Amino acid sequence: MAGQQIVAQYKVLNRQILPALSADGLNLVGADELTEAQRQELISYFMTSVFPILTPLADDQTRPFPFLATDSLNLAVRLEKGDTERFAIVQVPGILNRVIAIPESAGQYILLEELIKTFIEELFVDYEIKNVSTFHILRDMELDIADDEGPNLLAEVQQKLFERERGAVIRLVYEKGMHKKALNRLVKVLGVPEERVYGVQGPADLGFLSDLVKFGTTATERFEPFVEYLDERLADERIFETIDEGDILLYHPYDSFTPVVNLIRQASKDPDVLAIKMTLYRVSGNSPIIKALSDAARAGKQVTALVEVKARFDEENNVHWAQELERQGVHVIYGLQGLKTHAKVALVVRREGDEIKRYVHMGTGNYNDATAHFYTDLGLMTTNAEIGLDVTTIFNILTGYSDPEYLNHVFMSPNGIRDALVDNLKEVQAAKKAGQNVKVRLKANSLSDMGMIEELVETAQAGVPIELIIRGITMVKPGLPDKTENLEVHSIVGRLLEHSRVYIFEIEGQRKVFLSSADLMSRNLDRRIELMFPILEEKLADRVVDDFDLMWSDNVKTRVLQPTGEWTKVNRRNHDALNAQLELLAASQRCTKQQEAEKERKLASQPKFQPINNPFQEND
Repeated sequence: MAGQQIVAQYKVLNRQILPALSADGLNLVGADELTEAQRQELISYFMTSVFPILTPLADDQTRPFPFLATDSLNLAVRLEKGDTERFAIVQVPGILNRVIAIPESAGQYILLEELIKTFIEELFVDYEIKNVSTFHILRDMELDIADDEGPNLLAEVQQKLFERERGAVIRLVYEKGMHKKALNRLVKVLGVPEERVYGVQGPADLGFLSDLVKFGTTATERFEPFVEYLDERLADERIFETIDEGDILLYHPYDSFTPVVNLIRQASKDPDVLAIKMTLYRVSGNSPIIKALSDAARAGKQVTALVEVKARFDEENNVHWAQELERQGVHVIYGLQGLKTHAKVALVVRREGDEIKRYVHMGTGNYNDATAHFYTDLGLMTTNAEIGLDVTTIFNILTGYSDPEYLNHVFMSPNGIRDALVDNLKEVQAAKKAGQNVKVRLKANSLSDMGMIEELVETAQAGVPIELIIRGITMVKPGLPDKTENLEVHSIVGRLLEHSRVYIFEIEGQRKVFLSSADLMSRNLDRRIELMFPILEEKLADRVVDDFDLMWSDNVKTRVLQPTGEWTKVNRRNHDALNAQLELLAASQRCTKQQEAEKERKLASQPKFQPINNPFQEND
């Protein structure tokens, strides 16, 4: 499967992407395509900025094969001197820009590895260069922490991080044209299975594309920039008052992520805030939320953060931030043995007069201000007393010893979310059998849990129409006679990454709308701390349903799963094109303009004051 994907990637690269970029004035030039004039233009940059960084690494009896880090790009160099054949490795430095504009050659660009190839003889003086080829490796980066590996979870994660850097090579991608002896040497010394060795016609690592397009000035296929809608009442100290007036639904990135950051920032400064509690699964490299939590702890507030140090591929980043928070006085929980904490929840406890009020944020996505610009996620801000009590109980479970009999509105995995989803599906089935109008709408990233699939099939067999928007893995086939005839599956892959999880159950027009951090996968339902929470305010619930229906009507970026397992485009003959993400972006822009217009209207309605002349000043 991986081999087929790589073949397809390079077919698209060479037949579509590179020609399209060239037509737009972005031409990639290989080492063997440079003119002599271009070589002269590049030699100065190479000698001053590249050559001093490079380290040729010999591979012989006295100098063993060098260690190569995962995701590294390297050159395999075959050399000769007299009758002696040599082999060496040159690592392409990741610290330098990989895409280089060729001076005096407008629209011409060369990759760093091709530049090094061009002047490779400068590294091997008095040797004849017989062959230079690029290769890229990936190592196994899974972090496997067994529950019985020791009482200190943080120490175990740190040790595993060290071991992971030397994990087995699971993929070798090399540039076609590499000498057979060099390739055999790489396969042998890296220990990579032959079925995971792939020769490609083009650059061995396609990560350069995002850098190359940045040079374009006349690109016609670029996305139009957009400004996220920001309710100004949520951007400053008014945020507590605004949330208290009524629940707030945020749909990122159509709605700005700023209110989420501002909630924690204002809580860190507000003298009436007594405590802040948060779960952190993935955060950005320079997280403003981390800073706000640190400020709050230094201000003497009770601050607790559960930092999941087992978050896949973010382990190192999370260990760093967890230790930094602890140094600032935050009480840090380094995840839980046996379970990943994937829930996204924050609690601010504030004294208001003689009362204590709880401000809660729960969401479907991470507290990551960077990915919030292109991941679609939903979040709820509320002061609902029962939800606040639920969240308080949840933190008591996570940080201490508590085993409550029930929660008021929030469902928690393991077990709780699965049970709630099944109960709602059974309720819908019963309503259908009673002759009532029913419907189920579910949106998730993946659907692979066999128990949930069986429940969905049973619900579809009962005659309940089921609409599924599943971006990724889907292990159910729709349209099978007497099984899934009433079940449809759509997938939307567009400009933004669909990441929200939405679960809607409707009986005779009465809807239950839930948002969740959990996908319909066994790991989410059985082996992680996840939350599912209701949207209780009717207007907000209607908005979630309307947005789901809009996405279901998408006929541009949607692919529809067929009974055969194939994905097909929507047939929009006689229908106008509808791109749901563009529609939501346009709605966001309208909200911004309406807010600006309202500000101008209020400003214009204010009384205008005219200065009064000095009554004692004599007229000329």
